[in-house]
Amino acid sequence: MPLLAESSTVLVGREPELRLLRDHATRSHTEASGMVLVGGDAGVGKSRLVGEFVATLPQGTVFVGGCLQLGVDGLSYAPFTAVLRQLLRERGRAAFEAAAPGGVGEFARLLPELGDVPTQRPENRGILFEQVLRLLDRAAEGGGVTVVLEDLHWSDHATRDLLVFLVRNLDLPGVQIIATYRSDDLHRSHPLRRLLPELQRVPGVEPLRLGPLSRDEVGAQAAAIRGAALSPHATDDLFRRTEGVPLFVEALAASAGDRPGDALEVPDQFRDLLLEPLHRLDATALSVLRVASVGAVSGIVEHEMLYHAAGMPERELETALHMLVDSNVLRADRTGYRFRHALLRDAVHEEILPGPHARLHMRFAQLIDEYPDSVPFDRRAAEQAHHYNAAQELPSALQASWWAAVRAGDTLAYGEELAMLERVLALWDRVPDARERVEGRSWAEVGSRASGAAVEAGRYRRAVELADEALESLPEDDDDRTLALRAELLRRRGLARSRDVCGGGIADLSRALELHPPHMPGYALLLSNLARETSLHRVDREEDPDQVRLRELERAGWSSRGLAEKAIALADPSRTCDLCAAADARITLGGLHMQAGDLELGRPLIEAGIRYGATSSDPSLEARGAGNLAHFLRELGLHKEGVAVLEESLARHESMGWASVHKTFNHQNRAEIHFELGNLAEARRIVEPILRTHSSNTHHTYIDAVLARAAAAQGDLATARRAASAAERERALTGPRMNIVQLAVLAQLETDLAEGAVEEALSLAEEALDRMALEKAHGYTWPLVDVMSEAVRQGAATGPGGVPVRAEETVARAHRVGALAAGVASSMPSHGTAQKAYRASVRARLAESDGDAGPGEVLGRWVSAVEAWEATPMRLHLAAARLRAAEAGVAAGDRSGAAERVRRAHGAAEACGAVPLANAAADLARRMGVALGDGAVPPAAPAGLTARETEVARLLAVGRTNAQIAGELFISAKTASVHVSHILAKLGVPNRATAGARLRELGLG
Repeated sequence: MPLLAESSTVLVGREPELRLLRDHATRSHTEASGMVLVGGDAGVGKSRLVGEFVATLPQGTVFVGGCLQLGVDGLSYAPFTAVLRQLLRERGRAAFEAAAPGGVGEFARLLPELGDVPTQRPENRGILFEQVLRLLDRAAEGGGVTVVLEDLHWSDHATRDLLVFLVRNLDLPGVQIIATYRSDDLHRSHPLRRLLPELQRVPGVEPLRLGPLSRDEVGAQAAAIRGAALSPHATDDLFRRTEGVPLFVEALAASAGDRPGDALEVPDQFRDLLLEPLHRLDATALSVLRVASVGAVSGIVEHEMLYHAAGMPERELETALHMLVDSNVLRADRTGYRFRHALLRDAVHEEILPGPHARLHMRFAQLIDEYPDSVPFDRRAAEQAHHYNAAQELPSALQASWWAAVRAGDTLAYGEELAMLERVLALWDRVPDARERVEGRSWAEVGSRASGAAVEAGRYRRAVELADEALESLPEDDDDRTLALRAELLRRRGLARSRDVCGGGIADLSRALELHPPHMPGYALLLSNLARETSLHRVDREEDPDQVRLRELERAGWSSRGLAEKAIALADPSRTCDLCAAADARITLGGLHMQAGDLELGRPLIEAGIRYGATSSDPSLEARGAGNLAHFLRELGLHKEGVAVLEESLARHESMGWASVHKTFNHQNRAEIHFELGNLAEARRIVEPILRTHSSNTHHTYIDAVLARAAAAQGDLATARRAASAAERERALTGPRMNIVQLAVLAQLETDLAEGAVEEALSLAEEALDRMALEKAHGYTWPLVDVMSEAVRQGAATGPGGVPVRAEETVARAHRVGALAAGVASSMPSHGTAQKAYRASVRARLAESDGDAGPGEVLGRWVSAVEAWEATPMRLHLAAARLRAAEAGVAAGDRSGAAERVRRAHGAAEACGAVPLANAAADLARRMGVALGDGAVPPAAPAGLTARETEVARLLAVGRTNAQIAGELFISAKTASVHVSHILAKLGVPNRATAGARLRELGLG
């Protein structure tokens, strides 16, 4: 285990902090894994505290890794690499093989000694994270482990991503993570400053802020170091000057040991405090220390490297090192040395004059080439880039930065790859032979790679900027290589724009298609990308430039279907990239056929894509195929087949350690199928852990939508509104992809109606219908038009005597929305049993809202809807249709049919956990005087309401005033007011608005 810091023989104070760490370890090892974030200023004793704590833990259960100050220079995953290497050393290769049944290749990205690295794909990063998670879970079996990550303030982007993933996904007991960071280093734009609040919201994460020592504790620490107590005056002076920071107390107390008396001559600057003990060292030891400060950029300097860099006889070097170790300036660490504290290393390094500084960095850079085995492979490229850059040896700095970028890309650390490539680009004009130093690539080719890294890192705006710069740098040549590169840059810019809300993605991709020579590599990939993006792009009634370009493509024969077919036809079997593109195109093409209702043609295409993903070990492609197949099976009413496809794929990937490729989209598919099957609790069981364990991202719309719909159906309005928040409402119509917009609007509308906010639902429905050509993507449009029609029905509802229940403007808007919804529904096909049932429900709802339809006609429409839903497995939708049919039957005088339907609706709603629907059915049964079960009596009024209060409550639930209630029930306004007061008291609510919400939950709205 790497040595954690030790300052003195006795740890002073810190008992509450040690107790917190011990208690947290007990909970993490036995109840649920968790993390402690230990923060404090530099030198306050974070590492010393953690070292004292882990020393009490059983041997072989503590794994330590440190973030390196070099992390900003492209060295990725540094602390986790150290942890994994320690695990490999202590637990053996078998532990890694058990955590990665699909092969240890992903681990080899960080530990090259494990073997070859597999083909690089973006999804490999998720697999790597998943396998690290499994490795830690397995390592914790039988008692638990503690993982220490030091100096998180120096962490790279990849390290932070992996840490967040682990913290959110370690759901089994056994793993305690302790991460330390310097709080005084977190400036306003520091990435860790933004990350800490997110981490602290995760259950099981506890902050531990370490403060300075008290005056008495400073005295005790000084006494332990000196072997004798200071006088009160000297203690006061020491406390005042060090401000209780243990590192500074140690520096000053140690140097004061040589002075007689109690007075302490304390330097004013803390750097002087750190350097003060070094004044006792001889010139040789100081020289070695300066050399070590240059070599220890990654925390440790190997002995062999130090020997060659120091340039002195070995015996002389060893004498100096003994003095440095004995003086507690350096610590021996297996094969090298590390400074007692990073601040001390910084202080020594900053004291080196410019000339020696450049020479020493240059020497270390050269030594990495001469003695490569002296630096671990994972650190080699980044360290060399750092040294050359510090030495201002720009040609070598550019070349080393390029190889550091290659290494970062191999480890899927896209943020670090981007940083290194941007350094290459920045140095380019200052290095005459830059092209020869980056394997013959041009500036534009490096810029293209940087743009691709930015896309994978989620920095879409930066990807666009880099692609713009690279495009401007290209010559106007029309040779194949230049055209292919221009097309590649346009493709990357198009994908970045498609994932952002800036627009222009389709235009870029289509322009790339015009330019890319078909015989050049990458053409099939471009066709496949464009086929997928055009099939998902939103279509508005007022065309934007992307839609204009889509129309032009279609007129030229490049529809989504045509693009996919061409990608399949032109794929070169000798190119792995083309085969992958063809498989992806088959999934897109199969989805288009299934969307058109052609199951026989579409399903085999998607299954072929899935098979290729499985045989080529491309789990992301396999998962995409499974997700798409399940999605379209659900749309066609084949829910059980869809969920079987997903469960089989998920189980296979979990067994291989690849479950992370199933991301939010496939979990949403599973949950959505269960929602439509009426398994509301199961739908929530799937999505709620995803929201807890995944960082916020643009794909949360998928999960939030299902959660909002399931919670609203259960009557859990608080959860529904959190998922369908006001912020989400603002973004609902802004998404670049049709399915995301449809799901977001669907969640908002169902939550609005559950809350009784009919006006808000109608307003959003009207805006969506006005702006978007929903009929162009009928899969999600059918349930969307169905819920819009329900908003119309409620908005246009009438009371006794045909008097509208709602305000005049609401009724007018309801009729307008109804006309728009009817137009969309009439222009869409309905494939499969589910879409046919939606069509029947839409017709019934709109007939009910139309004052011209009589009770018999309305009943007939609802009976048809019930029959249509009976052909599907969607029991909750069937129950809702039966309840509406029962209501229509009462109005038409068919009480016996209504009684049977309301009983069945109530039973199904209760079985599904749909409380509002069950309450509404119970309310109708109560009004009809119908018992809901054999031998039972009609349900009693909820909350102890009388019959008259129940009548008043129904009107109160839809927002009627006292005067309106009085007019409809032929009572005085004063009497109505008294009834309302009684209702509020019985419900235990403070006002009419809260009463309305509660009454709707009880089925009276």
